[in-house]
Amino acid sequence: MTDALLIDRDDRGVVTLTLNRPDVRNAFNAQMMQAIGEVVDDLADDGGVRALVLTGAGTVFSAGADLNWMSAMRDYSFEENVADSRGFEAMLRAVDDFPAPTLARVNGHALGGAAGLLGCVDIAVAVRGSLFGFTEVRLGIAPAMISAYVQPRIGTSNARRYFLTGERFDADRAREIGLVSEVCAADDLDATFGQVVDAVLAAGPTAQRETKQLIRQIDRLDRDASRELRLELIARLRVADEGQEGMRAFFDKRPPDWIPGGDTDRD
Repeated sequence: MTDALLIDRDDRGVVTLTLNRPDVRNAFNAQMMQAIGEVVDDLADDGGVRALVLTGAGTVFSAGADLNWMSAMRDYSFEENVADSRGFEAMLRAVDDFPAPTLARVNGHALGGAAGLLGCVDIAVAVRGSLFGFTEVRLGIAPAMISAYVQPRIGTSNARRYFLTGERFDADRAREIGLVSEVCAADDLDATFGQVVDAVLAAGPTAQRETKQLIRQIDRLDRDASRELRLELIARLRVADEGQEGMRAFFDKRPPDWIPGGDTDRD
């Protein structure tokens, strides 16, 4: 493991991965991407993880690609570039495929590949004043690897604008196009993000994992093709232990047993 990635796990099962290269604005290099991909893959097999959080050290989420890494790429062969890009794709896919809810605590600018990483998480909360951008075309290349994750998130129309111009945009615009879910003042980030985490933890963990699978499958199937899948899923969850506990708790007017203390909002 590398010091460029800090890992923290609390007693609720919330795992936080902190990009920890503040001297280069938490920029990605091959080692950091490999570390993220490997850690996330390992955590995917841990049923005790309730949520996975990505954030950055200091006041920046990530500036994107490390300049030294980019400089070295200029001398890569075609085959070396393919191999290098496979590492980036492995990181993106590991986050996108993670079975439990994934959240980004966007504490500052997220550019290039870092903005692409936001397309892989379920929920992103960003501080006002953050800048975002898919800046690849301004370097004469394309947002090829991130496009498969970002375009479904922001839509074709927004991809046509921001992929083709490489322009930067602020957090409010990022929310408007769907790249982030919520925007708050920097001083309110911990409180706002904490509320989102609490909301995630209020749901049944098995139901969440099944729902993430459902979302992926619905994306690939039309209404009629997915009918049997949907019928089977709801029936299976209703008779499962977690579904039974959720219904009992609702009618007993108490929190279900998966909530780590406190009450749940049924409104």
